[in-house]
Amino acid sequence: MTDYDTNIKNLKVLFSENEIKNKLKELAEKIEKSFPQNEDIYVICVLKGSVMFCADLVKHFSNPVQMEFIRISSYGNETKSSNNLQAIDLTLPNLEDKNVLIVEDIIDTGLTARFLTDLFKIKHHPKKVVFTALLNKKCARQAEIEPDFYGFEVDDKFVVGYGLDYKGYYRNLPYIGYFPIQS
Repeated sequence: MTDYDTNIKNLKVLFSENEIKNKLKELAEKIEKSFPQNEDIYVICVLKGSVMFCADLVKHFSNPVQMEFIRISSYGNETKSSNNLQAIDLTLPNLEDKNVLIVEDIIDTGLTARFLTDLFKIKHHPKKVVFTALLNKKCARQAEIEPDFYGFEVDDKFVVGYGLDYKGYYRNLPYIGYFPIQS
């Protein structure tokens, strides 16, 4: 039996597939109302963890959407952020005077969110920047920042599934789960 097999048996569901689907519809409606009607929204998906959330979220938008992808890492193969951001790919089109939605899987320390919102405002000069995260983990916050919108609040659990991973695994799960701490 592999570590994956052992771990998946111990995984506890935190947010079900159905809860996530319902939350995405609600969240998309709120986000879209924050942008001018019928104007393009440049959706910036922060890879890799946000890809499922982002793809499912934009399906509910009626505004025209342009999708871009960037890659930043602060976890590596650990369960806690290293606080050392690595910008792996930040190649983007001209976003000056554009409506920008940054989509992140989880905001925990807030360092990535702060880095990205500052980067976009300073370097790209968008018309509007909105930051959304599927999960908001306030208990881990180090930077003074809150997402404009988020799906669920989580406490101090290491979560996986629906794009979130541990050592590259569990992203494909249709729900969000956590591993209970063994005493």
